[in-house]
Amino acid sequence: MKTIGIIGGMAWQSSAEVYKIVNELINKKLGGQHSCQCVMYSVDLDPVLILRDEDNWEKLADMMEDAVKRAEAAGADFTMDDIDMLSRKTP
Repeated sequence: MKTIGIIGGMAWQSSAEVYKIVNELINKKLGGQHSCQCVMYSVDLDPVLILRDEDNWEKLADMMEDAVKRAEAAGADFTMDDIDMLSRKTP
């Protein structure tokens, strides 16, 4: 089984929900007492919101890239995120 890297923290509540859903899907597919192998890197939401509001997308991209690298260093074979609130603001 591959190890999933989950980038979370874009409200810890949604990270918990993503973790729950991924495990339910794995269990449904594999049965028994199977659950996912994963590592989670949680990002502090407040600095993310500040950078978003400042339209500092380059710094946000750097922050997310760092989160992915940390998840990979912890053993993730691939990463996913629960970040829907980072969509660029449109006029």
